[in-house]
Formats: sequence, C-alpha cells, structure tokens
Amino acid sequence: MTQSRRWEGLLFVAPFLFVYSAILIFPLLRGLWLSLFRIELFGPGHFIGFGNYERLFGDPIFQQSLINTFLVTLMIVPPLTVIALALALALNRAGRTAAFIRGIFFSSAVLSVTIVTLIWRFVLAPDAGLLGEIWKSLGWEPLPFLSDVHLVLPALAITTIWWSVGFPMLLFLAGLQQIPQDMYEAAALDRASRWTTFSRITLPSLKRTLILVVMLQTAAQLQMFGQSQLLTAGGPSGASRTAVLFLFESAFGRWELGYASAAAEVLFLIILAVTLTQYWATGQMRVGGRGRAG
Repeated sequence: MTQSRRWEGLLFVAPFLFVYSAILIFPLLRGLWLSLFRIELFGPGHFIGFGNYERLFGDPIFQQSLINTFLVTLMIVPPLTVIALALALALNRAGRTAAFIRGIFFSSAVLSVTIVTLIWRFVLAPDAGLLGEIWKSLGWEPLPFLSDVHLVLPALAITTIWWSVGFPMLLFLAGLQQIPQDMYEAAALDRASRWTTFSRITLPSLKRTLILVVMLQTAAQLQMFGQSQLLTAGGPSGASRTAVLFLFESAFGRWELGYASAAAEVLFLIILAVTLTQYWATGQMRVGGRGRAG
C-alpha cells in the first residue's frame, strides 16, 4: 500500500518534473557541455576542455562586465528595498485612495522592458528629454546620463528601481498585513514612539519578507540585460555592459557559442554563491538572535 502511494505521488509530480527538467536542468547541463567546446552557431566544434574558461578569466571585457554588474546591483537593491518598504508602510491602510495609489506604483511592474527603456530614454536624453528641459529651464547644462561613463550606471539603476518597485512593495504589504494588530495596540498603551514601534515590532516581523526581497532582487539584478542592451547598448565604452549582455554579444554577435556558454556558467555560479551566502548570513543572524534572546 505504501509503495503504491509512492508511485501515485510520482505520477502526480511527473509532469512538473518533466517540464522543469526540459526548461531548466537540461539547458544547464547542455550549456556546461557546450562550454567545453570551441563551437560557432554554424559549423562543427571541437573539444578544448577548459580553454574557454581560461580565455574568459583573462578577458578584460568580461571582467569589466562583472564589475559593472556588481556595481549596478549595489546601486539598485538597497535603495529599492528601502523605497518599497517606505511605500508599503505609507499605503498599508484601507480606502480607495490608498488602493488607487498602490495600483499606480504597481503599474510600472507590468510594463515590458522595451516600453520602460523607451520612456526613460525620453526622460534622460540631454537634448530633448524631460530632465534636460528641466535643467535648461533652471539655467543649468543638461547632464548626459546615457553617454557619460560616470552617470550611465546610476541612470540604469534609477530606471530599474522605477520599473521594479511595485512587486517588492506588494510583498511588504502582504507582510505588514500579517502582523497582529494587538501588538500595535499594546505599544500604543505603553506610549511607544513611532520609531520604537517600527524598530521593535514592524521591522522584526518583516525580517523574512525583507530577506526574500533582498535575495530575489539581488538574483534579478545580477541578470540585468534588457535595460543595458536597449537603453545604452553597453556604452559608452562598455561602461554599462553587464555580464548577460556580454554573453549575448559573444553568442549572437561573434557566434561563439562555447565561449558564451562558459560565461553563462560562470555567472550562474556567481549568482548561486551570492544567494547561498545571503541565505547563510541570514541564518547566522537568526541563530545569533536566538542566542542573545536565550
């Protein structure tokens, strides 16, 4: 009877396992195999072992793309988390007005990356963009956000924060609505200040949601592609070329599928390492917190 139930359970999950393996597991293993070959899109390849990886780690363009990826991730994740939490705190109330404003902030999340980059190209363009016109009306020289090596990554970060803030805001709203109201009532009876209530009740109760938002956004921004490719094409002088844009250019610009697969595998390992490090660090924080509480 137990063996029969096991087979029934396997039959129920078999469709999911098949699709999961076809979409994720097989491409991962296939990419790992391709990374060991020098192969172009058209034509036979030949086995070179770890030659693509040796070439990759000596490639200054790939190294710069990794630096750009980490920098833009650091520019996005902390501000995005703070802004989303602040919006959730401000809009965590009943009423049509709050619901309407929540809809406005979430509306950008449903836009495609093409529309988002088109909007922000009109905003950031120094000659006829919105910010350029505002700068001119104030008597200032418009800033070349998309053509200055020092401004292009902040421009990508601002664009991404505007586009991505809706989803983490909803996650924080869901977390806030799970906090028991009697805790706030007890704090009010004790005449606790707003900061004390936030730091002692709200923030600790949102710890899991906060960790989830940071981990999801970190993994997402390490895979940034559309903004860099459509808004700046990796320029100027590669200052906004991300790791995914690098492997895209390698695969479909120079037709080096093996080399691009090696870059994809390295990026996968980096994302996995960062995610596991974040998970381990948050686990250590929880253990430390329990120890102090004990």
